Amino acid sequence: SIYEMFGNECCLSTGEVIKVIGFKINKLLASICENNEVSRFSAKVELPLNFPGLYKVVADKTPYVSIEEITRKVSIGPTRFGHPCFYSSEDIKLANLTIKHGEQITFNSVEEVSGTMAVNCGVVRNNQSHSFTLPLSQEGKFYECEDDQIYTLKEIAEWKIPKCRNRIVKLSNTLQMWDSSNPLPENFDGCLILTPVYEVQAVMKFRKDIVHILSDLDVEVKDITDCYDVSSFLQPLSLEDVFERTSKEFPMVAEIMEGPSGGQKPYNLLYTGKEIIIYKKYQATRVLASEIRSDSPKRHFLIPISYKGKFKRRPREFPTAYDLDIARSEKEQLHVVATKSFNSPHKELFSVSIGDQFLVQQCQTSEVLYEGRKKVIDVLACEQILSDTYKKVLLPMYMEGGFVEVIHDKKQYQLSEICKEFHLPFNVKVSVRDLSVEEDVLAAVPGLQFEEEITDSYLLISSTSNPVESWEIPVYRLNMLVHLLSKDVQMAVPPVTKATVEEISEEQYYMVRRYENQTLHPPPRPPKKPT
Repeated sequence: SIYEMFGNECCLSTGEVIKVIGFKINKLLASICENNEVSRFSAKVELPLNFPGLYKVVADKTPYVSIEEITRKVSIGPTRFGHPCFYSSEDIKLANLTIKHGEQITFNSVEEVSGTMAVNCGVVRNNQSHSFTLPLSQEGKFYECEDDQIYTLKEIAEWKIPKCRNRIVKLSNTLQMWDSSNPLPENFDGCLILTPVYEVQAVMKFRKDIVHILSDLDVEVKDITDCYDVSSFLQPLSLEDVFERTSKEFPMVAEIMEGPSGGQKPYNLLYTGKEIIIYKKYQATRVLASEIRSDSPKRHFLIPISYKGKFKRRPREFPTAYDLDIARSEKEQLHVVATKSFNSPHKELFSVSIGDQFLVQQCQTSEVLYEGRKKVIDVLACEQILSDTYKKVLLPMYMEGGFVEVIHDKKQYQLSEICKEFHLPFNVKVSVRDLSVEEDVLAAVPGLQFEEEITDSYLLISSTSNPVESWEIPVYRLNMLVHLLSKDVQMAVPPVTKATVEEISEEQYYMVRRYENQTLHPPPRPPKKPT
């Protein structure tokens, strides 16, 4: 049988031995869903896994009849997505704990306990976690819990579609403008039923790459696992697999079996067949930054603390007096100009005109007369800057105005200094580009907002043929497969590390924010007008 996949012709000859290493969803067939059923007006459309948008998973109403069925059909593992939650329709009595019906059970891992396969589980009661195990033989009716997280289609395909089941998702956030090439209706914000189309991932005896075979390929095969030495095949590892190895196993030499897509350096150097040294695994700090612009889409970056460029401050904008209170600091007095007028309903508080300038002092309370009654409300004490003097004024904290910061600080800062001396978010522009790199992508951006510091997982690698520099590669944002070589590492100490600025997509930006804040709560709302 000869077929073509991703532009590569592959021949499966009679007698060819193939080692299947995994099943993977290749694409999704989507139908518009109404009342948990396919709409009779909906045709199936094909969605690639990189189709833009963020989605919420709708809990499956069909129960699982045993723990064994859950482990067989649902992905459970050590990564961020591998902890599904279920509830039982009946109480489960254990030796020292009773799990109540309807109580959320988190499935953490599958392992052997006293000779019996079991799932390590946990429940949370009164903010305290209780751990226990459930044997695979445990029967009952187990239902999926509601999931308030958001996911990309790729994440749903990899982690959130149980084997032999479809998945209903609700569109949570569109990440691009609709155009005629979009297979979904314009302004669509409903639910979709996703049906997976699988491919088989395999390795062949005399090939060093991964072979992808669509599950509907018309070819007959025979299972010879029990009578063949499978150790003679290469063992592909993802970056997550490599990261899970113990620190004692590093450094190691590997050959790339499937390189990442994209031309961004150093990823364009990581092609199939290249040999690399993987020195170590670790957690590293990055600053998440977004381009300052009023229209979308904005560009997003992860900047290493070792970035060698310099920044100058740019004015911040504040929509309310409440935001001014959050932004003020002990280090310097916040100086702002009003960009929007505000008429105070209380004679005790100040009415603002466009162009008024203020020095922000502190939050306090003040008594005001409201509809004939005295009320105590939160206010922001400021000094209004007049031509030759200062006037003390009070602004209501609920005031929805508009202010822009006046910058007096002309100093140029390193990124590490900004993180140490100021609260994020913080607005800047590059004043001196990073001369240690050929092209500094940040230098061309007119303004950046540093949003937060994040911690992420990285591998430190270099080329075996010319190890003059090493690079940090992200474990969870780079799709790459390697196999380990039984070669000695010539250089146990890595060469000079090039920590590069990583530009990330809109989806990756939302994922990074979500990982850092597992439940992203919106900031506190400013106080409302007294009633």
